[in-house]
Amino acid sequence: MGDTGAEPLSTEDCLRLLRAGTVGRIAVLDEGFPIVLPVNYRLVETSTLTWIAIRTRIGGVIDLAPINAAFEIDNIDVTHHEAWSVLARGTLQHIYADVDFRARFDPEPWVIDERDAWLAIDPFAITGRHLLPTAEEWTFHLSAYL
Repeated sequence: MGDTGAEPLSTEDCLRLLRAGTVGRIAVLDEGFPIVLPVNYRLVETSTLTWIAIRTRIGGVIDLAPINAAFEIDNIDVTHHEAWSVLARGTLQHIYADVDFRARFDPEPWVIDERDAWLAIDPFAITGRHLLPTAEEWTFHLSAYL
């Protein structure tokens, strides 16, 4: 394959991909060093806000993290050398949610034991890009002949 090009994704495309997903990675600081952890999430959209809601363990790394955070989702197609990535950067907020909020926006964590801390990333930027090959050197895949 030739060089790979990167095309920016529109904000609406980024939000569409965030709406469709359920698992991403949150990046926070832990004892002054970055740490990236997988989390279940739900995109919260109302007329006044767009948040990325997560549930985590009370007193855990994410619950105790400083305010600055990043969140990423992506998809990689190794065979076709194509990928996309969405990055949200913002502030991590504790949510003291009422029953209605919890019912509407529960990120439904796969591990539910003790996941009683509700947090949200309030993004100041949501960006994304689509990576795709710009030129093919071969019209076949070598593994098809081995």
